[in-house]
Amino acid sequence: MAALFDKLALKSVTLKNRIAVAPMCQYSADDGVINDWHLIHLGSHAIGGAGLVVAEATAVSPEGRITPGCSGIWNDAQAGKWPRVIAFLKKHGVVPGMQIAHAGRKASANRPWEGDDHMKPDDPRAWQPIGPSADAFGANLPRVPIAMTKADIRRVQGDFVAAAERALAAGFELLELHFAHGYLAQSFFSPIANKRTDEYGGSFENRIRFLVETFSAVRAVWPEHLPLAARLGISDFTDDSQTVEESIDLIKRFKRGGLDLIDVSVGFNTPDISKIPWGPAFMAPFCERIRREAGITTACGWFIREPVQADAIVRDGQADLIMLAHAMLDDPNWPYHAARALNLPDFKWVLPAQYAHWIRA
Repeated sequence: MAALFDKLALKSVTLKNRIAVAPMCQYSADDGVINDWHLIHLGSHAIGGAGLVVAEATAVSPEGRITPGCSGIWNDAQAGKWPRVIAFLKKHGVVPGMQIAHAGRKASANRPWEGDDHMKPDDPRAWQPIGPSADAFGANLPRVPIAMTKADIRRVQGDFVAAAERALAAGFELLELHFAHGYLAQSFFSPIANKRTDEYGGSFENRIRFLVETFSAVRAVWPEHLPLAARLGISDFTDDSQTVEESIDLIKRFKRGGLDLIDVSVGFNTPDISKIPWGPAFMAPFCERIRREAGITTACGWFIREPVQADAIVRDGQADLIMLAHAMLDDPNWPYHAARALNLPDFKWVLPAQYAHWIRA
């Protein structure tokens, strides 16, 4: 049996394989409310045979959206649209996950196909971004955020808690906190973005405070029997970045506080991505180190496309779970084709019966 198709137990839920669909923003919601596009997008990956499907970064507040088209879960009307999607995923044996997020200084942007840049301040759809400091991301996102007060920090942490409670009520069985990609939580951790001089900035202990407090607040309301995950940008691979060593220290603290899965990613706190070691499965060695040193169940993504490559990452102990995005968009039936490539017995049954019975060989 290929390691990629081993089951994975996470608290009270069990993934039928080690293949996960990573959160992929669709920028297609209306005032945070999802629609049939999201059902088809996520549902197609359930049919394709993945074990876990994580919904796109879903904003905890209106100001926390990346774009006006981002999904949200800051009110009950938004949360009420998710059970239909969740029911479809579970019907096909998929664990439904949600990623909750706040875009921070990257908020108030146009959708990627409409510019992928900050909306003009006088655009009626725009809003004022916030962040740890009044420092802009730069490049295509030049708008200067308002530095958050401590009252703002408490408010946003409350938004994360309320979002977690709504995600639970909607029926999600895994929750992921988006602490990566230069969004709000990540920007507190990053010395590139965080220029504060109070207890939320400066030293490592201060820069992780927002993340640790937010995690602890969510952990208090998310049930112990369901897995809680975090996606963390472990480095920007620049001289002024948070270090991998700092990230491992933070992950160890999360684990002690009840984190069940770490989803390893890149920081993206700066437009300068020239020093990122791009290449096939380039994050796998970092995932292996984190898994070994932090002793935590680890998910790995980035430039993983080939079934043999993905299987080897799991088999060799570099990661426990493979997060796929581009590969799944290219081929929603990637798990089925992986089963064939890895000579899985009865591979056609990776697909639902409605498809499998058509397969002759």
